[in-house]
Amino acid sequence: MKIQSALIASLFLVASPLFAATDKSSSVAASADHSGIDWCKDNDVDAAFAQAKLAKKPLFLYWGAVWCPPCNQVKATIFNRQDFIDRSRHFIPVYLDGDTPSAQKLAARFKVRGYPTMILFKPDGTEITRLPGEVDSDRYLQVLTSAMNSSLSVQDSLKLALAGSKKISAEDWSLLADYSWDDPEQKLVSSKDVVATLLRLSELSPNPSNATRFYLKALAITASASPGSVKVSIDKTKALDKLTKALADQKNARDNMDLVTGVPGELVEFLTSAKSDLRNQLVATFNAALVKLADDASLSKTDRLGAINGLATLATLDNAKPDAAFLKDIQKRVVQIEQATTDAYERQSVVNAAAHAFGAAGMMDESDNLLKAELKRSHSPYYFMSSLASNAKKRGDKTAAVNWYEQAYNAAKGPATRLQWGASYVNSLIELAPTEDARIEKATQSVLSEIGATENAFYERNRSSLDRMGKKLMDWNKNGKHQASFQKVRSQLDGICGKLPASDPQRAACQSVLVSTKS
Repeated sequence: MKIQSALIASLFLVASPLFAATDKSSSVAASADHSGIDWCKDNDVDAAFAQAKLAKKPLFLYWGAVWCPPCNQVKATIFNRQDFIDRSRHFIPVYLDGDTPSAQKLAARFKVRGYPTMILFKPDGTEITRLPGEVDSDRYLQVLTSAMNSSLSVQDSLKLALAGSKKISAEDWSLLADYSWDDPEQKLVSSKDVVATLLRLSELSPNPSNATRFYLKALAITASASPGSVKVSIDKTKALDKLTKALADQKNARDNMDLVTGVPGELVEFLTSAKSDLRNQLVATFNAALVKLADDASLSKTDRLGAINGLATLATLDNAKPDAAFLKDIQKRVVQIEQATTDAYERQSVVNAAAHAFGAAGMMDESDNLLKAELKRSHSPYYFMSSLASNAKKRGDKTAAVNWYEQAYNAAKGPATRLQWGASYVNSLIELAPTEDARIEKATQSVLSEIGATENAFYERNRSSLDRMGKKLMDWNKNGKHQASFQKVRSQLDGICGKLPASDPQRAACQSVLVSTKS
């Protein structure tokens, strides 16, 4: 299905000329991030909780990484706001970077994995709520304020809501609606029950706005889930009607911006048949909502680029090829937003979103050029090297892809980050250059050498990266096809595991990396 350029031209608002970013303005040191907040950064989380209990203040835990685009988005649009800085005086703020000592072990304790995760705790350590990182900054501040004023934990609010209790306040209903339900580490309900719970909350919510958000979240999770993983049946006729009405209502679309821009393609494909009239109608409604979001100056630049990405995604559904005028409109809008971004943190997020928008539109050269230019001024260029590798892979250029993955690993900084990037490099080699035994062996041994020298290496994100790499290596050596290299790697890992105390839970985690799940 082809989006007509006339429609887009009539919907896009032409922005005024904007100035370009300079290397000087974007070279702000990463260490100076959100300095207006008195963060506890020494990883002594227990001391921070003791301080919170003594001061009778909530504790705000931010879990992030220097390279992560959404983390940089939060820094550029939320943590730098004076009203957030002022509000931080009323809680104990803890900044936990994934590359600092013991960070991954602490992450296991607090059930945080994805960057960024933000949790508000009561002074006694009870989790009040997990705050969303996807909503715009004004809504985020509203959620934070409601959470700080709530006397209930989100767990208690959920129990009361599902029981039909009148004791749950309007603010607590809103906190449930804005909870990070798609966080795989959330423990409110089991992952298999999330959709059913959200649908039930949608039926029970006394506030129509919250009811809409519960329903759209359930629909988005279902549409983007792997086939058969969601056991609840959704009435597609009813869902199509609800989604269409939500998109047509500008305030509703704005309030649910993260859902509207997040998975438009998945929602359209889930609810309609290819090239059908219903699909055409839903895409037209989606386009109108997305263009309004793309033109909404009150949204962050990254969020507006997310809307443009959605337009590009819908334009290429059913293998359609957007016309030249549409692509020109996309390029103009992306370039204007990118060139208007001078803040170093914001650029990490904006350039990532801009490159994805170009990629969604099939403009791979434009995506590559943008990413390559950013390598010189980004505080974490290795992130964009991985994006260049991904682009090369999409084009079918296997050699360029593995070379970019290798460059990204070599440039990565921080133990957890280097493990993640190193494992990605190994995995890409196995997938794209499986006959290069020596290169795969060398890369894997490099990753394991660093793991052997890292304290608390087998927790949370680290463990996930190692498990994925281990599975790839096991599959690669299926039927002993690469036994000589595999055995060297296995012997090296056995040596690392053997140095861990028998009582250390990391030892079992280490030993499981190269063990078949079928054995």
